[in-house]
Amino acid sequence: MDIQQFTNNLTNWQGRQEWFFNREHTDTYEQWYEGRYKRAEVWQKKVIGGLIKKDTRVKTLLEFGCGTTRFTRWWHNIGIDATGGDISPFMLGQGVHLFDGNLVLADSHHMPFKDHTFDALAFITTFEYYKDPVKVIREAARVGRYGIVFGMMNRNSPKVVRRRVQQLFGKNPFYVTATFYTPAALTAIIHEALKGREYSIEWTCTGLPKWFPVQKWGVPYGDFFGLHVQFNDIR
Repeated sequence: MDIQQFTNNLTNWQGRQEWFFNREHTDTYEQWYEGRYKRAEVWQKKVIGGLIKKDTRVKTLLEFGCGTTRFTRWWHNIGIDATGGDISPFMLGQGVHLFDGNLVLADSHHMPFKDHTFDALAFITTFEYYKDPVKVIREAARVGRYGIVFGMMNRNSPKVVRRRVQQLFGKNPFYVTATFYTPAALTAIIHEALKGREYSIEWTCTGLPKWFPVQKWGVPYGDFFGLHVQFNDIR
């Protein structure tokens, strides 16, 4: 099977059309972060890095839904050796030219790794697209030894309303299949997925207006939040 046949089979992954199998969108993905989203990226990385670095056991990490490796390339800046995984050959086709580390084409619901292959798992603005989030978290907990870190678009944000209005007019196709979570909603799913495990959860919000007096806080409002699940039953 050649790459085009493979991609055609994936076009309706999860039984629906997904924007990340469309070259029109994937070929321009990196440009988002080099333009209007640059400032948002800086604060997202500050939040994510601040959370996961509290667990000094984490030296290796698998980022699933790595896309073009925008964040995957950054982990080494905070002392973590990263591997990237994604379901989209078009996204990885961009990433392979930008990232010097290992990349894998795979489905997050069935990660092709042995138990505890990595110290941690990361999902950065990708978990919103999974139809079976409980299964994905259980896979992440199997492969990641010490924990999971999430970077999420927050449902408690006025931008969510703007995105949905844009969709009504046939614009902004990137969030049509996305499920927006709050820290509380994601925590509830984590509790369901990790029954019987011992873990702690910490989260921080950012994505606040530039004029706001703080840019990250422990209140569940803002366009983005980072959430870290640290496993306490494995040493």
